[in-house]
Amino acid sequence: MPPTDQLDPDKIKANLNTRRIGRQVVVYSSTSSTNDVASEYARNTDNDGLVIFAEEQTAGRGRGGNIWHSYRGESILCSVVLTRNRLDAELLSLACAVSVATGLGKVGADQASIKWPNDILLNGKKVAGILVESKSGDRAGVCVVGIGVNCHQTRDCFGAELRPKATSIDIESRTVCDRTTVARRLLTSLEHWLEVAEKDSRAVTDQWSALSVQLGHRVRLNCDRQEFAGNCIGVDPQEGLVLQLDAGGVRMFPAAHTTIIK
Repeated sequence: MPPTDQLDPDKIKANLNTRRIGRQVVVYSSTSSTNDVASEYARNTDNDGLVIFAEEQTAGRGRGGNIWHSYRGESILCSVVLTRNRLDAELLSLACAVSVATGLGKVGADQASIKWPNDILLNGKKVAGILVESKSGDRAGVCVVGIGVNCHQTRDCFGAELRPKATSIDIESRTVCDRTTVARRLLTSLEHWLEVAEKDSRAVTDQWSALSVQLGHRVRLNCDRQEFAGNCIGVDPQEGLVLQLDAGGVRMFPAAHTTIIK
């Protein structure tokens, strides 16, 4: 059984040094998906910065429709409502990845790192994922940022297929983390990097480069049903991942249309 560090909105907000993200916090015992709930709150522009947490998701999802598996009390499952977003999709995605990686910081012997576009790794294994969903069909600048972080999972919590690829904060730290503390760090970091992104996109891409596990390495990916391979030479805040292609030339790949193969 996981530790009983039940999330409490007042404890999450206590000493939370933010002006925007987390001014309002709602915690659900169980919900289908925090992104779905956040989408309803996003209908009201006054809910900018509101954060939805859930102890359990019954239909959590990741990028590309993948299922996000979680059991009660094991993870941080949250979605942030942004009704006044001024960032392009690629820059927003980069800023969110940087914010989660820096918010988690060093766990055990390893610094959290980024696998573009939305995976956060510890010791080479996925510890967190990010799902940014635009709601601009309703109003410009409206989106929801979903964040899932494995906290209290043990190795036995992951099936045979996931065990070589997934981890948790507790596994890597060899201690029991406090989810409320982790949640506060994530929200503070998200606010910081969203503010930085609005003023200086280069600072975001520089930090992404410092934390990337792909920069300088060969990458294979699918984009619009075509396979490409090449050396990752950077990231562009408007156009996405930049590869020096094996076939010659340089090409940029937007996150929304790209899936990493390796």
